[in-house]
Amino acid sequence: MGYRKFCIIVLLCILADYGGMLQANEYIVGPGDVINITVYDNDDLATKVMINGDGMIIMPLLGQVEVGGLAVPEVALKITRLLADGYLVNPQVNVFVAEYRSKKVVILGQVKNPGLIELSGAISFLELLSKAGGLTNEAGDNATVKRSNNGSSDVIVIDLISLIERGDISQNIPIQDGDTVNISKGGMCFVTGEVKSPGTYPCGDGTTVLKIIALSGGFTGKASKSGVRIVRVEGEDKQLLKGVPLDTMLKEDDVIVVPESFF
Repeated sequence: MGYRKFCIIVLLCILADYGGMLQANEYIVGPGDVINITVYDNDDLATKVMINGDGMIIMPLLGQVEVGGLAVPEVALKITRLLADGYLVNPQVNVFVAEYRSKKVVILGQVKNPGLIELSGAISFLELLSKAGGLTNEAGDNATVKRSNNGSSDVIVIDLISLIERGDISQNIPIQDGDTVNISKGGMCFVTGEVKSPGTYPCGDGTTVLKIIALSGGFTGKASKSGVRIVRVEGEDKQLLKGVPLDTMLKEDDVIVVPESFF
């Protein structure tokens, strides 16, 4: 199992409960969603209603209320303010989504199952990544999310290194209906010799010899850990770096050779 894939699994386990609550709160409601509204000590105002195509609901006492495009807490706050304006004293409103509309997201690039994914309910970037089969071995250090916003397009950049390897959950953004997610392809390095899974692995900025060894499954029992060599080609120049420390930074297209120890 690759190092980055292992980190994703661990991070998903850690965030499972927390992420579910977070995404539910950040979910943007829209046409087709069904929401439950309760008002403390006012059972007659309890409402389960579908948001219509114009983003409107019908609420007792208030009539039509526009809620489309609001996050769940914002819906509760808006209804609270409207009820407090001449109807109730200090109303306490709770809102939750009872049924989510189907939403479509496109994920492209370095995932195992790219394409159109239909989703129901709130979902985070990591959860979407899981549904797409996870990252390929050629995934780079960044992902981009292209999002329509009132007729214009916003691009959000996700730092995969910070998210997956450092556990920065601020990068695990909610995914919205209509988003296009693209996982970049990273620079590649080739590992050969006494590692468990020789082959080609991503080696973007900040990748060390130790990290690329981890991606390739680690040293075998025969490996000479102090004898690692790097074959580096820059233009027409070819260098052979011998006995490199494990914290040596790699460059794209480096070939890492792990020789057998004879002692």
